[in-house]
Amino acid sequence: MTHHQLDARRMLCPMPVIRTQNFVATLPSGDTVDVLCTDPGALHDIPAWCRIHGHEIIGTREQDGDLVISVRVIANLD
Repeated sequence: MTHHQLDARRMLCPMPVIRTQNFVATLPSGDTVDVLCTDPGALHDIPAWCRIHGHEIIGTREQDGDLVISVRVIANLD
């Protein structure tokens, strides 16, 4: 299991979700990724996408002015 970071800062909806989807599709089950965002809509969109596709939101936080959404890949079904 590996931890990754995805930079989706300065992107507007729907790009943070699309970038997350594309990145997660390359990861094995059990890996985690911190998605760095500046679009506040990503706080709703990425968790909604995770619910639909079976991935887990580990947590959300603000760090140095960026939003960080932590995702665990549960099953690579995409």
